[in-house]
Amino acid sequence: MDAVRLRRVNRWLAQGLSGKLADLYVGSRETSARGPYRSSRQAFLNRLTGDIRRPGFAMVIAETDHLVGCAFGCPVSRNGFWWLGFDGALPRSIEQLTASGGVFAITSILVQPHPQDQDVARHLQERLLSDHQASLGATLVDKNDHPTLASLRSCGWLHVGVMRRPAGPTMFHALVLPLGERTTARLEGLAHDAWTPWPG
Repeated sequence: MDAVRLRRVNRWLAQGLSGKLADLYVGSRETSARGPYRSSRQAFLNRLTGDIRRPGFAMVIAETDHLVGCAFGCPVSRNGFWWLGFDGALPRSIEQLTASGGVFAITSILVQPHPQDQDVARHLQERLLSDHQASLGATLVDKNDHPTLASLRSCGWLHVGVMRRPAGPTMFHALVLPLGERTTARLEGLAHDAWTPWPG
C-alpha cells in the first residue's frame, strides 16, 4: 500500500472518471467472473450513473500513476428501506444500527488484479466507511457470483441472509462489514441461528 494513494472524489469527479472506472471494472472481472452474472461494460456504466444520482453518494479511489481501485456507495436510510426483500427477520443489531444512521451501503469495490489487491480493497472499504462515520458496511452479491462472495468473505464480510429485490427475480446474498470493536461485538452477540450459513 506504500505506493498507493487513497482519494475521496465527489459525484462530478466520479462522472468524469466513468470511462476509466468502466475499464477498471472490465479488468477486475476478467480474472474472476465466469458465468451468466458477468455484466457488460455498458451495464456497469448504467449502474454507476444511477448510483451517482443517489443522495449521499460517495467514492474513494486508489491510484498510483494510474487508477488501481475504487469503492463507492451511499448511506442506508434510517427507515430501513434498503433491507426491503430480506428473507426472514433482520437481526436486531442490524435494525438498530440502521435506525441510528450507522449503515453505509457499498455498491461496488473494484480493484485491478495485483498481488496486493486484497489489501487495496480492504483499505478502500474501510476508508469509505470511516469517512461517513459508519459502524457497518452493507452490500448485496448475486447468488451465482461465487468469486465475489469468496473475496468479500476473506476481507471480513459476514453473510447475514438472502434478499430479493422487487425489480427482478434475482436472489442476492446480503453481507455486512462491521467497523470497530464495539460493532463487531454487537454482531457477534447475535443468536447463532439468526445467521444464514455461508454457502459452500
